[in-house]
Amino acid sequence: MRGQQLTRRHFLGRTAAAIAAPYVITSTALGTANRPAASERIVMGTIGTGGRGRYDMAGFLAEGDVQMVAVCDVQADRCRAAQQLVNERYGNQACAAYRDLRELLGRQDLDAVLIATGDRWHALASVLAAKAGKDVYSEKPMSLTIAEGRAVADAMRGALRVYQCGTQRRSDPRFAFAASVARSGKLGPLQTIQVYTPGFVRNIGAFEARPAEPEPPREILDWDLWLGPVPWRPYNKSYVGHVFSWSYVPDLGGGGITDWGTHQADLANFANHADTTSPVEYEQVSPKQVVARYANGVRLIFEEGIAEGLVTLRFQGADGWIRVDDNLGLDADPKSLLGPYQAGQRGSEEKPANHIVNFLECVKQRKPPVCNAEVAHRATTACHIANICLCLGRPVKWDPEQEAFLGDDVANRMRSRALRQPWCL
Repeated sequence: MRGQQLTRRHFLGRTAAAIAAPYVITSTALGTANRPAASERIVMGTIGTGGRGRYDMAGFLAEGDVQMVAVCDVQADRCRAAQQLVNERYGNQACAAYRDLRELLGRQDLDAVLIATGDRWHALASVLAAKAGKDVYSEKPMSLTIAEGRAVADAMRGALRVYQCGTQRRSDPRFAFAASVARSGKLGPLQTIQVYTPGFVRNIGAFEARPAEPEPPREILDWDLWLGPVPWRPYNKSYVGHVFSWSYVPDLGGGGITDWGTHQADLANFANHADTTSPVEYEQVSPKQVVARYANGVRLIFEEGIAEGLVTLRFQGADGWIRVDDNLGLDADPKSLLGPYQAGQRGSEEKPANHIVNFLECVKQRKPPVCNAEVAHRATTACHIANICLCLGRPVKWDPEQEAFLGDDVANRMRSRALRQPWCL
């Protein structure tokens, strides 16, 4: 792929055979009492089939109104495992497998795609999907930079596509309950939202490469496609194991603030009635803390560390507080704020079902999901700016309307990064 131009002609030319190939109608196309007929199902493909991709895909496969027909991954073993998972679910061998996402997106029978690649691909894959006429469910964070997030939101709006960011906690009953309590005013005027995340990345965007190792054959791992739009680097097997292999490499991910913090920033914006904006001031007040302030004075605090061994979100108001953690335990003061829950009572592991159902309903009804592209962009922007603040080591001021830093040319240049050819937004 190095040196090739990503033209529309090239895109469609590569997929002509896949589009022309007949798609066999099997017995699973017929409806049952619990499963709509094929004509009433949402036909989907999955791009990115690592651990998280298969987890999300299993959530979609559990929904009777979904027909998963294609999977795509640059790692052959992962792609085969995902293909087998789909075929076992439907009891046939009809699922197609692809290495290049453009071939999957060229299929005319797809209504929507699940994107669960590494962060470096989320925005570009989403934009390509929108241009191909597909609705999108994308894992978080939606982007690697502020400019990428804006490109996704604009692409979805321009193509009239439905987009859901995979910040599933917005749809988890306990996280949603805590945020709704804060939003309702039951805490009194909201003062502080405390977000605990794993490790910060303080040199965000900087190029960082590991020692070169022999590159696997392209049929096993397409390293060029794995990298996609980020700067070229020699292959090293330590990049491709799991999310922690690359998410704390500065030019591949944003560390804990974008990995975990996007969940909490999304809920913070919701609780503060700020879904379509972002905090306006950011300051690193200690080596492990960035404090952001919304225009209404509410503080959003990104804290490096795991409170009591758990990723925690805490809402503090003038008259009380409520806290929810990653094991779905709730606590509050006064306890009456807990409603039907008990302090410390644990729920089950976070599941994506509610978030997926919301997306599927919105695909059918052509309406924005709870974490649509604009909402996701504003929350993710707060995380990107927190990382920029850490990188610069000084306060920054943000204009959410213009999506620009005030009087800060250096920070403004950090809103975007160059994409490696032939990839572009």
